[in-house]
Amino acid sequence: MRLLAQSAALVWLTLVAAVAAAAEPQATSALPRVVVAFANEAHSGPGPAGTTGSHYGGSGYKVSQSAEREAQRVAKAYALRPVLSWPIDALSMHCVVYEIPDGRAVSEVLALLAHDKRIVLAQPLQEFHTLTGAADAGVTYNDPLYDMQGNLTALGIARAHERAQGAGLRIALVDTGVDVAHPDLAGRIVRSHSYIPTPATSPAQLRHGTAMAGVIAAVANNRIGIVGIAPLAQVEVFEACWQLRPDADAASCNTFTLAKAIAGALTSGAPLVNLSIAGPADPLLSALVATGLKRGITFVGAAAPEPGGFPTGIPGVIAAAGTEHPLPGGAFAAPSEHVMTLRPAAQYDFDSGSSVAAAELTGVIALLMSASQTHLASGNVVELLRGNTTANTSGPSGPSAAADPPPVDINAALARLDAAQHRVALASGKP
Repeated sequence: MRLLAQSAALVWLTLVAAVAAAAEPQATSALPRVVVAFANEAHSGPGPAGTTGSHYGGSGYKVSQSAEREAQRVAKAYALRPVLSWPIDALSMHCVVYEIPDGRAVSEVLALLAHDKRIVLAQPLQEFHTLTGAADAGVTYNDPLYDMQGNLTALGIARAHERAQGAGLRIALVDTGVDVAHPDLAGRIVRSHSYIPTPATSPAQLRHGTAMAGVIAAVANNRIGIVGIAPLAQVEVFEACWQLRPDADAASCNTFTLAKAIAGALTSGAPLVNLSIAGPADPLLSALVATGLKRGITFVGAAAPEPGGFPTGIPGVIAAAGTEHPLPGGAFAAPSEHVMTLRPAAQYDFDSGSSVAAAELTGVIALLMSASQTHLASGNVVELLRGNTTANTSGPSGPSAAADPPPVDINAALARLDAAQHRVALASGKP
């Protein structure tokens, strides 16, 4: 091979990087490529002002017929496919990017080209990268309080939002009423029903339900407030509880109001029900939930201090508990301390408790359901989530509890969903 001067070699290396960029439209090809250079002596001076050469803009430098012929002969001799070519005045070369179409390795082809006297230089078509730090993966938000939502970072929500945001899914929220006028819930509350004797008369009496609705579905990228875990989901509110004190989340429900609300949720057709409440085992409520489970409805409940209670003591109800506490058997973990959410009258504040964990888990499941091509019942959801947490499989009333559990991994669950859907598509003969 012809030896190049050191200065020319430096120019060559610079130009190879530029060549990789020039070949970018073909960079997604799975076939390997090589760069090959041929001698290309200048044979004419610059053209008149305003003209360019046949392949090289600005100088009048052209590809010689001999260089073009040699490039064609090399392509034929070594079964290569020309992809891109250009002359380099500074090195008196004509360069060609060849694709290797038949599965041979780049090293094998380069070994052959190294002995061809027609070739000045042959090398791989390489990639180069800037050395700046990579941005965080996932969707970005313009909501001013997003940076205070550490729970979303822990749950990997920004990355998950690239795949799903809850679009097309309706969630039944059985709770206190919700401040439907909150600007961060605009368009998210589709309907509200009340089953309590004296419905709330002011937004201040709707603290708990508003907070849970915000965790689940607060509007994203509206330049106000926070981001919900499933910001494109819609929420249907079933008011079954009433606030006990001003400026406090504590609320109460009873068998009668809850039974009416859950029956209403079953009639609504919502595939996912949030129950951020807890209490003793209740035969009537258990029968209603069991009926819903048989219909393919998924229920998410807040893990109660005592095992066996309502709702998480009912087989099939998915339990949520905080990552900051020991994890009850069978429950899935989500952050539950100091989670930023909504308050009535366009306010925001932090909230804590397993109610919050249940709302987060409901949002996570909403992302799974909206990403699925088919209906996901409770058992399907658990199968997708189970391999991605340390949830104990002994059931909600199991005796063991895991300390410092990791949060549920929505991105791993979405990957499992995609893999399962791909297998189904292959089995059905679909591309």
